[in-house]
Amino acid sequence: MTSRQLYVSLWDLIAPLAKTVDMMNRAVADHHMSVAYLAFRISEELELPPPERREIAVAGLLHDIGAFSLNDRLDLLGFEETHATQHSVAGYLLLKRFRPFAGIANLVRYHHVPWKDGEGASQDGQPVPRGSHILHLADRVAVLLSTKEAALGQVAGIREKIERWKGTVFVPEFVDAMLRLAEKDYIWLEVTSGALEMILKKALRLQVEDLDLEELLEFARLLCQVIDFRSEFTATHSSGVGAVAVALARKVGFSKQECLMTQIAAYLHDLGKLAVPTEILEKPGKLTPDDWHVMRTHVYFTYQILDPIDALNMITSWGALHQERLDGSGYPFGLKGEDLPLGSRIMAVADVFTGITEDRPYRKAMTPEKAQAVLRDMAGRNQLDERLVNMLLEDFDEVNRARAEAQTEAIRDYEKFVAQLA
Repeated sequence: MTSRQLYVSLWDLIAPLAKTVDMMNRAVADHHMSVAYLAFRISEELELPPPERREIAVAGLLHDIGAFSLNDRLDLLGFEETHATQHSVAGYLLLKRFRPFAGIANLVRYHHVPWKDGEGASQDGQPVPRGSHILHLADRVAVLLSTKEAALGQVAGIREKIERWKGTVFVPEFVDAMLRLAEKDYIWLEVTSGALEMILKKALRLQVEDLDLEELLEFARLLCQVIDFRSEFTATHSSGVGAVAVALARKVGFSKQECLMTQIAAYLHDLGKLAVPTEILEKPGKLTPDDWHVMRTHVYFTYQILDPIDALNMITSWGALHQERLDGSGYPFGLKGEDLPLGSRIMAVADVFTGITEDRPYRKAMTPEKAQAVLRDMAGRNQLDERLVNMLLEDFDEVNRARAEAQTEAIRDYEKFVAQLA
């Protein structure tokens, strides 16, 4: 990878993220894809301009990204949702930070505003985009459609329910468009086909974005916050890993560009935790074997999300292999020795160091002396790279200070984020 621009399809960035969030529980499987598909078809039926159709569909793919816990997600599966505002605002606050998502952030912000016979055209003095109302309708139709029953047998009941809420909850014009679509069997067969990803990719034809490493870092920072802000106990983890990893990268002679890639890899290394319920991440006591089985899956999902993006191959290998160990005792692939690139070895040391020097729900941070002993022990057993561990220990106070400063900044950002949700 060079310093020139990277050519990355927005689809490659968005679709894996949407799927991973929906891996949290089978009850929410493919929900984002379903909403994106239905919103796109409604927009098509309304003959909206193609760029607007695509923007609404992309917003559908990310509309519940601010619903951090499994309970939040399951609550939203109730047709008459009662706690929708906070997750919509959370999604907006996160998405607006990344330039290509600035337009869809506003759609996400208002996607649960009821129409109320026209009152819903604005909220708190701000106009509500029509795309938000389309998303609201698509979202509720997706909720009504059960995967446990034949799709076509459910159409009459869905039609009856959305027609009943015409004008009060949903924009009448949009309901009429959905009712016209409901007469076409292919709509229901496609949305339940299991092939939505392919159908949407073909329909949307999302453009390839030119991103340089700095812009990719902004995207990675967005994902870092989506991952870490789900819990006060993880709110600063990836920032701490990034600070330690970059410090080590500089010590081994990485170039400025490679250090930037290291930072990106650190921000993305726990991406697969989007598939882990917050209830496990925040569990105050010792995790059960079943909890650990769920937790261990996160690194594979990180790999699965990032691997299809060719432009990120090296960054993927550095971030997604952070739980592998030199002696082959790590997971998910059991790689060892020379199979592990230097970047992933750096990430492994940084992740362990950060994990043991920060508070967790089930234990307090280790003292510096205890942390150093753990690192020496793991290096001595050939689990972590001994040269990297020695570099860290030689400048322990400096690296630890960099970690603490990065995490202090991250907690301020998290507290500001939480305050905006109040």
